[in-house]
Parts: sequence; structure tokens; C-alpha cells
Amino acid sequence: MKAKIIAVVNQKGGAGKTTVAMQMAGSLCRRGYKVMVVDADAQGTSMRWAASASDKKPFPATVVGLNAAQGKLHREVRKFAGDYQFIIIDAPPAADSPVTLSALTVTDLALVPIIPSPPDMWASIGIKRAIDDASEFNEKLQSRLVINQCQPNTSLARDALDLLSDFGIAMAKSRLHQRTVYRQCAAFGQTVHDFGGKAAPAIREVEDLVDEVMALLD
Repeated sequence: MKAKIIAVVNQKGGAGKTTVAMQMAGSLCRRGYKVMVVDADAQGTSMRWAASASDKKPFPATVVGLNAAQGKLHREVRKFAGDYQFIIIDAPPAADSPVTLSALTVTDLALVPIIPSPPDMWASIGIKRAIDDASEFNEKLQSRLVINQCQPNTSLARDALDLLSDFGIAMAKSRLHQRTVYRQCAAFGQTVHDFGGKAAPAIREVEDLVDEVMALLD
């Protein structure tokens, strides 16, 4: 068993990296896969998310903090590759961070969550450069933009989505919309699947994204 490695990266904070990482991890665990989330951000949001879970219902994936590894993160991740089927790296909000650059050297798929607004797009240009640079020595590296907090009925979102088609990274077909349940998940250390029927639209979004990711990694 050798893990498929997914890095969730962006230059801008608040784009939804941890949301994407933790929701995908939960979905993959529900499918029976052994999953580890690597919290590589000094803020430790993934670690806090998992720590918020109750003892009776712990977060389903293993979550470890490896920000201290800095530019040697890839070496630490490789140590776990034989023990898991998927490793998801929640990277820091910095395209030029040695942690991000190290993560991209061992990554199979880089997901770039982005909020469809011009300021968020401008702030994300650096991560495209980092992915392009990493692709020169990591030939297996694929990448996708993941639209987060999407509000498709607004003219601003529609205009931004048009612009993102020229961003230089292909857009995932699956999108996460702006929903309160995503914020609630972090508070309770859970995923959308734990909220039942009222979270049905969010569950479908997450499942669609995981389906798309698995197809890319197949």
C-alpha cells in the first residue's frame, strides 16, 4: 500500500484549505480508506478541528501536525506513505513557504481552493507559479482549482468564474457552495456527513469532489 498524496494549497488564507482537506478526509474514511491529514500550517487549524470532536465520536482520519518539518516535510510524509491509502496535506497560506514547496515535491494532486472574487484570484497567482515550478521536477503532479463559497446567482461570482477559466489551472467540476454547515463542522470536529438530511446538499458536493479526485488519481 502506497498512499496517494493530495496537497490542499493556496497563497491566501481563508480560501477554505482546511475545509476541503477535512471534508475529503471524512468522506474517504466513510468509504473504507485509511486516511491521514497532515496539518502543515502553523495555525494548526486541522489539529484543532479534530480535537473538537467528542471522545464518543472522534474524527475518522488520523490528523498529525508536521509544520515543524518545514522544508523537510516531504521526507516526513514519505515515512507514512506505506501505512495509509490517502495522505492529505493542509498547507500553510504561503506559496513561497518551504513547507508548501516541500509538500508539492511529493504530491500527486494539488487542490487550490479559491473563492470566486477578483481579490482572491489576484492573491492566488503565486500558488500557480509554485505549482508550475514543482511540476518541473515532479512529473506526476496534477492540479485543480476548487471553487469554494460559491454563490452562482451573483453577477460577481459569474464574472469571476469566467476569469478563472483563464487562470492557468483547470477547474474542478465539483464546487462547494456557501453553507453554514461547513462552519459548524469545524466547531464540533465533524464533517457534513454527521449532520444528516439537513446537510444533504453539502454532502453531495463533498462526495462529488471526492469522486472527481479519485478519478484523477486512478
